[in-house]
Amino acid sequence: MGTGIKIDRSFSFRNWSSPLRLISIAMLLCIAACVLMGILVLNLALPAALLLGAVLVPTDPVLASDVQVGPPNEKYKSETRFALTSEAGLNDGFAFPFTWLAILAATMGLQSESIIHWLGYHLLYKIAAGIFLGWLWGKLAAYLIFNFSEKHKLLKPTDGFLAISLTLCTYGLTELLHAYGFIAVFIAGLTLRHAEKTHDYHKELHLFTDQIERLLLGVLLIFFGGALVSGILKPLTFEMGIFAFAFLLVVRPLSAYLSLLGTEIHWKEKLAISFFGIRGMGSVYYLAFAFGHASFGSESQLWAIVAFTLMLSIVLHGLTATSVMKHLKINMPKEPVPE
Repeated sequence: MGTGIKIDRSFSFRNWSSPLRLISIAMLLCIAACVLMGILVLNLALPAALLLGAVLVPTDPVLASDVQVGPPNEKYKSETRFALTSEAGLNDGFAFPFTWLAILAATMGLQSESIIHWLGYHLLYKIAAGIFLGWLWGKLAAYLIFNFSEKHKLLKPTDGFLAISLTLCTYGLTELLHAYGFIAVFIAGLTLRHAEKTHDYHKELHLFTDQIERLLLGVLLIFFGGALVSGILKPLTFEMGIFAFAFLLVVRPLSAYLSLLGTEIHWKEKLAISFFGIRGMGSVYYLAFAFGHASFGSESQLWAIVAFTLMLSIVLHGLTATSVMKHLKINMPKEPVPE
């Protein structure tokens, strides 16, 4: 929700070319590379290798705060920040079908019937329904806030808790209708943001959601640190470490850069977008979700690989984000945010 509220850029296929390429071309290339490396380097079975690719492709909208767009109504655009912010908001939901594909591969096998079911239900219906329902809940929230509520003097500038209510309602109602709640929450935030774009309430929502996200992030990182010292990395092998480094330093950057070929983005920004695919807690959720629905036979190894990749991403990207973004801010020409 907080990610969608930040984005000023109106949607069109031209304006959103970079994130759409990242969640389609780059994501598929990353998953394919993970599957190949998982089978050839880590000796994983196909379902486990597919699951590894599915859980590692999402980027984190909160851990990546240093490379995200700023508060609403920024005067100038940063293609790097916009691409990484919108990618992080979208790919949590768009990676979910591949988690389901791994579950189906582990439980039913990749038979023609299971693949057709996956294509029609998990890929097409649940994504399309998530987008539509997110737009619908966002429109409804915008009407209640900017029309009905103001007419009856119900809205207060301090009502930041509305963002939490909208997030929970959107996610819950969308999941009840068997669609992807993560997609719906992002689309709802984006739809709400583009209703009455200059209204001061957007800044209030942004400040509140930003503080809540940082608070929750701190709690999650404490638990993650506890898992690290409790032995989650014990099954880690040399090959797994090589896999994590290769994924962060070769697979993600190369896949993202290839997906951005043909765009008008400056090569420096292409490099930054490609490098800063910051992994986050979505990977932990997807892995736990998959293990709750199927047996993959290599649970401890997958936990170790994912945990090590997350730790490496936090350190590597955390140490470099500030200096890289400062360099781009100084050296890239300032352009207004596209309408």
